Amino acid sequence: MLTSNPPLPRSRCERCLRPCLHCLCSLIPYLTNTTHVLVIQHPSEQKHALNTGRMLTLGLARADLLITESLAEHPQWLLELQDPEWRTELLFPGEQVPLLALQPADTRPRRLVLLDGTWRKARKLLHLNSSLQALAKVSLPAGLHSRYRLRKVPEAGALSSIEAGAEALRLLEPGLPVEQLLIPFDALIDAQINAMGQGLYQRNYHSR
Repeated sequence: MLTSNPPLPRSRCERCLRPCLHCLCSLIPYLTNTTHVLVIQHPSEQKHALNTGRMLTLGLARADLLITESLAEHPQWLLELQDPEWRTELLFPGEQVPLLALQPADTRPRRLVLLDGTWRKARKLLHLNSSLQALAKVSLPAGLHSRYRLRKVPEAGALSSIEAGAEALRLLEPGLPVEQLLIPFDALIDAQINAMGQGLYQRNYHSR
């Protein structure tokens, strides 16, 4: 009786976590940003094909990726988020306070917190963590559009984590070449479109 061997698992890049044949590391920049970016990623998101939260933090000199559902498991980060020596804000869609709202002079170093996950998972992260609820919340300007051509956004202005981070830094640090952050993101989207074929893409996604 003939038996077939199970397929061997594909080797993955230890840095970007993509299959080695589709590694994106050569496209990921290393930008010297001033604003510290903390991406809190829901555990379910780390195996997502895009994983834009990881791509964002890999491309920045001052950035951290924290994979968790509960900050109670990370007491050091709880202290960091409550440190009065830092101006720490949560970038969250729908908030009424613009990212660049006029405020009294504040010379503290700035930290921007992003929640990485689906809308449901991001809201769950916020709901489960009172330390995040206590942060000042800011939002990006209205009218931005996602470059993710293969997903229907839940509402106007919704962006992936890497897009939101890039747009925030574009405002906070003029001159920082944030467009470079989106090069691997665009390459990944193009690869997915090529894999499905232009015909299928045109029929099912192009009109969105």
